[in-house]
Amino acid sequence: MSIENSDNAQVGRAVLSAPSTNVRSTRRSEDTAPYLWTRRDMLRRMCGGLGLVGLAGVLGPQMLFAQGGGRAPHFKPRAKRVIFLFMNGGPSHIDTFDPKPALKKFEGKQPEDELYKKSKGSGYVPSPLTFAKHGQSGIDVSESLPNLARIIDDCCIIRSMKTDVPNHEPALLQMCTGNVQPIRPSMGSWLLYGLGTENENLPGYVVLRPSPKIVVGPALWSNSFLPAEFQATSVITADMKVDKLLANIKNPKLTFEQQRQQLDLVQKLNRHHAARRDNDPELDGQIKAMETAFQMQRKAMETFDIGREPQHVRDMYGDTPFAHSCLLARRLVEDGVRFVTIYYTNDKNNQPWDTHSDHDEGHKKLCLDSDKASAALITDLKQRGLLDDTLVIWGGEFGRTPYAENREKQKAGRDHHHTAFSMLLAGGGIKGGTVYGASDELGMHVADNPVHVHDFHATILHLLGLDHEKLTYRYAGRDFRLTDVHGDVVKEIMV
Repeated sequence: MSIENSDNAQVGRAVLSAPSTNVRSTRRSEDTAPYLWTRRDMLRRMCGGLGLVGLAGVLGPQMLFAQGGGRAPHFKPRAKRVIFLFMNGGPSHIDTFDPKPALKKFEGKQPEDELYKKSKGSGYVPSPLTFAKHGQSGIDVSESLPNLARIIDDCCIIRSMKTDVPNHEPALLQMCTGNVQPIRPSMGSWLLYGLGTENENLPGYVVLRPSPKIVVGPALWSNSFLPAEFQATSVITADMKVDKLLANIKNPKLTFEQQRQQLDLVQKLNRHHAARRDNDPELDGQIKAMETAFQMQRKAMETFDIGREPQHVRDMYGDTPFAHSCLLARRLVEDGVRFVTIYYTNDKNNQPWDTHSDHDEGHKKLCLDSDKASAALITDLKQRGLLDDTLVIWGGEFGRTPYAENREKQKAGRDHHHTAFSMLLAGGGIKGGTVYGASDELGMHVADNPVHVHDFHATILHLLGLDHEKLTYRYAGRDFRLTDVHGDVVKEIMV
C-alpha cells in the first residue's frame, strides 16, 4: 500500500469517527450527573477541535455525510445498492453460460493437467444441454436458463472468474469476505461502513436464507473487526409470515409512544454508560441496533410482508422459498436497504448446487427454480426504474469440473472447479449484453482476461462509488480493506 493510500485511509477513518465525537461532547454537557474528567478526556477536548478544523480544510466536501443518512462516496456511483443471488455449492459454468463443444471431441479422456490429473471419474463429459444465442447481443445461454436468456441483453457474463481454493468453506469465505479464513468483514459490511444506510428504519444489510443450515454460517456476513452497527441482519425465510420472519418485533402490551418513552430513557442511560467507557464502538453499535429494532416495528412490518404484492407479481416470481426471498429482496432495496444477499439453501441440502452425483438432473431442477425467480427480479427492478442503480449478481463460490467425478455415467457428477467459472451481473452500471473474459476450449482454466475474486470485489465497490484502495479500516496496527493488497477494477464491463 502506498503512502498516499495509507494517508487517505487514516483520513477516511477520522471522518467516520468525527460525528460520534461531537455527539459525545454535546451529551456530556447536558448530563446533570457529576463527572470527573480523566487526563485522556482533557487532552481530547483541548486538541480535538483544532484537529477537526485542519481536517476539514484537507477533506472539503468528503467530510460531509450524504443525504439520507449515508456517507459520501469517493466518486459518483453508478449503483446505490446490491442484491447478491448466491448459488451455494457452485453452479456449473459449462451448463449455464460457457458452452464447450470441444468436450464432445475429448469425451472420456482423462485430464492431463497437473492440478486435475488425479481425477478418478470417467473423463471429460460434455454438457447434455443445448446452447443457443439470445438477444440482440447473441450471447450463448443454456436451455436450462430460458428466462435469464430472454433478458440477457440486460446482463453481463464474466466467463473468466477464478478463486484460490476448490473447497467450499474457504471459497465461500473468499467470495463473501475476500479472505479464505473467517477473520475479515463481509462485503456487505464494508459497503455499509463506506456508504452508510439510506433508511434509518430498516437494517442497511440483510441476509435472507430459507434454512439455518449453511456451510460456514454467520462468518459469511460478519462485521468482524468493523463496528457492530455494520453487522448483517440475518432472516430465515422458510415461513414468510411477518411474525415468523421477525420474531417478537411487536410489543403485545405497550403502544408505540409508550415504547418510545421507555427507549428514550434506556438510551439516555446507555449514552451515559458509553461516555464513561470512551464510546466503545461495540457498545455504540449495540445502542444503535436497539434504535433500529424499535423503528423496524412500523417499517419492517410493511416491507417484509410480500403478501402486499399483487398476485400477478407473486406469480411472476414463483411459489418457492428462493422466489419468495427474491421478491422480498426487491421490496427491501426499494425501501432503502443497501445490501441484500440471498443464500440458495434448503433443509435437505445446505449446498444444493454441489452436484457430486446425478449432476444432469440436479442441475436442471435447480435452474428451473433459480432461473424464473432471478429473471423475475431483474425484470421487476427494471419495470420499477430501480435496475439502473441496483446491481444484481448471480453465481456461487466456484464452478464445476468439465469432467465427471465418478465412473457411473448414469449418475455422474461434477466436482468443485475454481480455476475458471462464470458469474452474471445486471443493472447498477453494468454494460448489458456483454461477455467478458474466456476460459479455454474445455473450460478448465481462464484463457483471457482473468477476473480474480479480488478484482470482482474491487469492481463492485467501484460501481458503488468506492475506491477499493481507500476504503480501509485500521485494526491491530494496520490498514485492512476488502481486497487486501490486491484487486483491479474491470472497467470494460461498465457503461
